[in-house]
Amino acid sequence: MPQPTKGARLGGSPAHQRLMLANLATSLFRHGKIRTTETKAKRLRPFAERLVTFGKRGDLNSRRRAIAVLRDKEVVHQLFEEIARRYANRPGGYTRTTKIGPRKGDNAPMAVIELVEELAVAEPEAKRAARKAAKADAVAALAGETDEADEAAAPEAKAPETDLVGADEEPPYGEGSHAPLEDDSQPEGFPIKGNEDSKLYHTTDSPSYKRTVAEVWFATEEAAEAAGFQKPPSQRDKDDSEDSAE
Repeated sequence: MPQPTKGARLGGSPAHQRLMLANLATSLFRHGKIRTTETKAKRLRPFAERLVTFGKRGDLNSRRRAIAVLRDKEVVHQLFEEIARRYANRPGGYTRTTKIGPRKGDNAPMAVIELVEELAVAEPEAKRAARKAAKADAVAALAGETDEADEAAAPEAKAPETDLVGADEEPPYGEGSHAPLEDDSQPEGFPIKGNEDSKLYHTTDSPSYKRTVAEVWFATEEAAEAAGFQKPPSQRDKDDSEDSAE
């Protein structure tokens, strides 16, 4: 019969010991700390830290090996997504064991095993001050560039007004059409919206009228059709069905 190499075996068989350690590790990862006997805590510590190492690797093979041991997908997800990320900058020592005295009844020595906190790396004050100064300089330089860009763009902002006036004087698609206004409002007397890409026009009773951005306005449907625009297919079918009903 094979003999254990690290002290007495937990349970009655190797399989029983593996299941006990797996259940203890599952409870440890789910609750953060557990209370058990000193012997079980000593055996659990390297077992649990090996699983944390699998979580830090994060590859598919490590995830499959962890699922084969823990058998709980929620705990495995917590191990890989939360616990492993907490110890990204810690090379080892993910658990801590604290003795709490004997247990009442059988006087067994008890201990609490828990996951340690995240390792905080303190930055030297000089580096921290230098980083803050560099950040402040970058913000000031960016603010200066923004002001210069605004001043350079100010004269150019008046140019579209001249083009807009020209567009108002000369209809883009002949008589009965109107170019869009600067504030995207409807020109007086031009209720029909036209889309230059699709060559479709939408009347006020069209379902797509409100969400259509007018690239050109028309006074009447005849003016829109004379410019080469057509009604949407759904509207044409609706009009045909109404005409046949009459």
